[in-house]
Amino acid sequence: MAEYKRLNPKCQVAMYIYNAIAFAVLFAIFFAVWKYLPEAGLARNIENYVRWTTYAILAIVAAYLVLGPVIYYRRYRYIIDGDKVDVRKGIIFIRRSLTPIERIHQVDVSRGPILSMLGLANVTITTAGGVASLSYLEIPEAERVAEELNALVMKILKEGE
Repeated sequence: MAEYKRLNPKCQVAMYIYNAIAFAVLFAIFFAVWKYLPEAGLARNIENYVRWTTYAILAIVAAYLVLGPVIYYRRYRYIIDGDKVDVRKGIIFIRRSLTPIERIHQVDVSRGPILSMLGLANVTITTAGGVASLSYLEIPEAERVAEELNALVMKILKEGE
């Protein structure tokens, strides 16, 4: 029986880059709140409450963005056997996705500028019931997975004729 495969550690770098972008946007929103809060005409105690609540939320989100990639990397596993694609991933909640090979309609390999810079790609598996994905694979591995899945689908189609 085949073993679950793990991600390349480079995926953590991609996740940190994405998280840094998200944190920058979130910080800009919070900065706008801090800047215009005194102009809102709120009572001083309410203004302080909003300000400290904002600090707390920002700290929690920052901790999540820093620890998330490490936990996600450690928990992410996938396996492709003869009849299904099994993906386990998550940070707080572990999600297991089982996609039957016979239900696959389309397999795509995609990568944006950040993933390309790190030599990574995502494989998107489309079925009639939804979409599954294998994230942060090395480009050669992503291409191999896509070819393997397409070959398995073609084999099942030929057997059904």
